[in-house]
Amino acid sequence: MCFDGVKRLGIIRGKLRKKVWINQGDIILLGLRDYQDAKADVILKYTPEEARNLKLYGEFPESFKISDDVTFVENDLDEYIEFGEYVSSGDDADPVDVI
Repeated sequence: MCFDGVKRLGIIRGKLRKKVWINQGDIILLGLRDYQDAKADVILKYTPEEARNLKLYGEFPESFKISDDVTFVENDLDEYIEFGEYVSSGDDADPVDVI
């Protein structure tokens, strides 16, 4: 959702496509299209520190809030992984070429 209240489809540029991961809640800079109001081009992803600085400089609306804590991955994911014992008979092993 953009600051002007319009939902837009953000098209990620080729420069950012495989280098920058954009998640829900991230603050990004969009380039609006003159001919398509429902689409915009993602130009830049702001870091949390950059977003706080922009808020201090008055670039964001007053109602906009930036959270102080950033959580990337929950730590309880290991509960769903179960390790078993691996037994190899040695007969079915693939040969490895040594160079």
